Amino acid sequence: MRPPIIDIVAADPDAEGPEAISKTLSVFNHAQTGQSEYDPDFAIYVRDPDTNEIVGGLYGTDGYGFAFIKYLVLPEQYRGMGLGTRLMDEAEKIARDRGYVGVWLDTFEFQARPFYEKRGYTLFGVLEGIPGAIPRYFLKKVF
Repeated sequence: MRPPIIDIVAADPDAEGPEAISKTLSVFNHAQTGQSEYDPDFAIYVRDPDTNEIVGGLYGTDGYGFAFIKYLVLPEQYRGMGLGTRLMDEAEKIARDRGYVGVWLDTFEFQARPFYEKRGYTLFGVLEGIPGAIPRYFLKKVF
């Protein structure tokens, strides 16, 4: 057998590459766990009331028992209005409706760790801050 070609894409890979890698990983994971591929991603959008443009919101993925909140962001002018709580409530409802055992996420030191902890999320991992890296916290909430 000939060895494979190594193709280095140091910046901006096209969509085909990550999709192919994900597919190969999903096939392997299914063979190991017997569980099917991930459920569809989910999103909760925050839209500008005048333009209907998406200006923030929550984006999550899920699989293998937990939902993962990949992004949660609100523009400064919409903070302090309870929207973050509403987004999290909706994401947790989606996770429960899909039968997941909980939700996990990560947040940087300068972001919203106290917000998540007030919602019952607990720390399960840390990437320490060292010169050139900002501390990153991994939190989960088991239902």
